[in-house]
Amino acid sequence: MIQAHRNSGFSLVELLVVLVIVVLAVAVVPPLFMGVGSTAELRGAARQLAAGLRSVRSHAVLKQSPATLTVDLEARHFRVSSNNRSISLPTDVAVKLYTAQSELLNESSGNIRFFPDGSSTGGHITLANERLEYTVNVDWLTGRIGIDEQSVQR
Repeated sequence: MIQAHRNSGFSLVELLVVLVIVVLAVAVVPPLFMGVGSTAELRGAARQLAAGLRSVRSHAVLKQSPATLTVDLEARHFRVSSNNRSISLPTDVAVKLYTAQSELLNESSGNIRFFPDGSSTGGHITLANERLEYTVNVDWLTGRIGIDEQSVQR
């Protein structure tokens, strides 16, 4: 009897198919992850800003005196009135401040002020990169702080 000999390897066609799949994966996958770091940095900055605003509100209520969070757009940082430490914002993020006219210090900085009853002057601070925009809102009546996320339309 003659037995058929079977080779236990891969054919050239099978190797080429696997090679094409690997090349496509290398070409397609990295662009999917581009900007993930900057998005996380942007989200972190928005959360840090919201935490700063909540801290100012708590300070105003506890001490029964007005307290402010000052944003300096030019220097790219914010400062809580009860703490002299400045907290930097990412350099690759566009920052905009919308607040009461009376709280503008100059064209590049201004305050959001909280009062002893928890209310505030209101406003919002927008942080954006090329893909996402986070808006940290402060309700003037209640002093409630919230973060809204929105995709940037191109």
